[in-house]
Amino acid sequence: MKFCGRQISRFKFQKNMSALPQPSPDALAHSNKLRDLIYHDIALQDGWIPFSRYMELALYAPGLGYYSAGAHKFGAAGDFVTAPEISPLFGRTLARQIVEIMVQSTPVILELGAGSGKLAVDILSELEKLSSLPTRYDILEISTDLRQRQKLLLQEHVPHLINRVHWLDALPEKFSGCVLANEVLDALPVHLVRWANGEISERGVLCIDEQFTWDERAPQSRMLHHYALEISKLVVPADNMLSEISLAARGLVSSLSERLDKGVLLFIDYGFGAREYYHPQRNNGTLMCHYRHHAHDDPFFLPGLQDITAHIDFTAVAESAIDMGLHLYGYTTQAHFLINCGITELLNDTSPSKVLQYLSLSSQLQKLTSPAEMGELFKVIALGKGMEDTLCGFVAGDKSRML
Repeated sequence: MKFCGRQISRFKFQKNMSALPQPSPDALAHSNKLRDLIYHDIALQDGWIPFSRYMELALYAPGLGYYSAGAHKFGAAGDFVTAPEISPLFGRTLARQIVEIMVQSTPVILELGAGSGKLAVDILSELEKLSSLPTRYDILEISTDLRQRQKLLLQEHVPHLINRVHWLDALPEKFSGCVLANEVLDALPVHLVRWANGEISERGVLCIDEQFTWDERAPQSRMLHHYALEISKLVVPADNMLSEISLAARGLVSSLSERLDKGVLLFIDYGFGAREYYHPQRNNGTLMCHYRHHAHDDPFFLPGLQDITAHIDFTAVAESAIDMGLHLYGYTTQAHFLINCGITELLNDTSPSKVLQYLSLSSQLQKLTSPAEMGELFKVIALGKGMEDTLCGFVAGDKSRML
């Protein structure tokens, strides 16, 4: 999610859509092109597509989707702020955990969806200080525009390390080392499912008079129906409950697990275990949109210009990896993980006599770890094989019982 999950208390939730910032004429034209593409796709599919398909096109349609086009997304000038953009302490602390994983496996890192490249810069810089640089730092990034931004940032800050960084077009067939995904799973398309009157339906999208509108039908895949039934057995969703199931997240985790020879998959995102995710009090799901630092719940607003996200069902993530033979090495909050890995010690590297620098870093640490900011909503899960020692990020505050 973007800054709404990062800092829910400071993210402005918008219900009056007319009060949102107006796009430029070029941006509006861009959105209209994507809208026309989605209209055409709906027509080709006999007038109805599952919401997961709408979300896929809105975010990833080549040249038009939110993550495929060139608009700035991260930081103050974009639509949301992620942890690496908040503070270098995040990447520096994460590097301490990565060292442990590489020592027990292979000195290789694979980052999925590297955003602006800021996390890669901070991790590589810290690993160099620790004399623990990887032989390779691979980045799987589907956005050509973001690839270019990542390359420029790396060349600006760590030009002497750029030869260790490689951009991939697909997952490697086999991998050993650390796979890192910070706020990646939340950006994958989700299916919207309703449990009502003992029946299960899937929410999809129609186009009527050149307007998107909702329509519900029987689940369009056996797999979706299977998982919806399993959820209803596990947590007994409220009657007339609408929520999300991410087959894409399950698929990605399974693919990564199948390819992992030795090492750890490290996922950082906002979300819950299944019992909390599908709790009756959360009967409208978690789907959220982010536009110019405003949060709202209308995915049909300016497609291509806004992010669309959903929280993560970490039980599904864990089950997908375990079913492929991986082990759960830990699940905890971001606050516990960062503190376990030594973020407070890194802050103390800065002398309090450097008042402005120290206060700035202290404020950043607060945003990353406070329960009112990112500290509790964001979780970290480690799944892998071949690790003999307990990972430092999970020595205290383990929440595996919540899965």
